Amino acid sequence: MTLEPVNLASLNRTLDQELAALVRGASLECLVCGEFVMHAGAAVACPECGSHLRGAVEAAESGLQFDVQAG
Repeated sequence: MTLEPVNLASLNRTLDQELAALVRGASLECLVCGEFVMHAGAAVACPECGSHLRGAVEAAESGLQFDVQAG
């Protein structure tokens, strides 16, 4: 089996698009575990894995911060 090289620019663009869709509410799927997320004001959180976007609406123009804690 031969693995194809990954183009980091396209991977980054895809991640940016997924994060933007999550913030807009166009996507309801957690990027970490695939479960449904909850929107509460400017925050988006996954009750299943605990990942969350803080200040997602305000940060959408300046860049998003995605926090995940293992465990």
